[in-house]
Amino acid sequence: MARLPRYAIKNQPQHIIQQGRDRQKIFFEDQDYQYFHDCLDAAAYNYKLKVHAFVLMPDHVHILASPQNLDSVSRAIQSIGRNYVQYYNESYNGNGTLWEGRYRATVIDSREYLLSCSRYIESNPVRNGLVKKPGDYRWSSYAHNALGQTDEMLSMHKQYLDLGSDDKQRAMTYRALFRQKLSAPLVDQITESTLKGWVLGDNKFARKIEKLSGRRATRLPKGRPKGS
Repeated sequence: MARLPRYAIKNQPQHIIQQGRDRQKIFFEDQDYQYFHDCLDAAAYNYKLKVHAFVLMPDHVHILASPQNLDSVSRAIQSIGRNYVQYYNESYNGNGTLWEGRYRATVIDSREYLLSCSRYIESNPVRNGLVKKPGDYRWSSYAHNALGQTDEMLSMHKQYLDLGSDDKQRAMTYRALFRQKLSAPLVDQITESTLKGWVLGDNKFARKIEKLSGRRATRLPKGRPKGS
């Protein structure tokens, strides 16, 4: 089956996943995480990608970002991948590709899902048993979004800005969202939508994205169509 084209829609948030090949570790030491963060920071600046949330897991990464140009996501991810693979191979005597094929991504209905997707990303270390609380994990955007620590790479989306009248209130309101865990069906929905490239939003949003992108945004219905 032919691959569907990438989503290329300006200012529409995307959830992006990049995995290590065969789920092998891509980070071992703190300097590895820091180098990837620096690559992401540079690529976001160079290719006009507004990063709202991220987490760097030992064997994969999640990024929530809004492209300012049609090719912002693809060019940024290509740049990050190329630079980090070179660093990784030089550091660990590696050779060949590090990544599990193409990155996975989908567009997000920001009004309904942006904050949920941000929480999904920053809660990933907890769901994977690495830490007990999101704030215990160093390599994510949680410290910026929830604890008031500054990460200059990050850009606040309007949905986050609407949480309060100043940075302190926004962080407090955002932090309170984590008191209730995301439901298992919602976690599955975000994961499946991203891995398969189906939009994260309702039917009206899907139709809008199909018109803007010129590609199918939801799965085909199962089974044969009923006869008249």
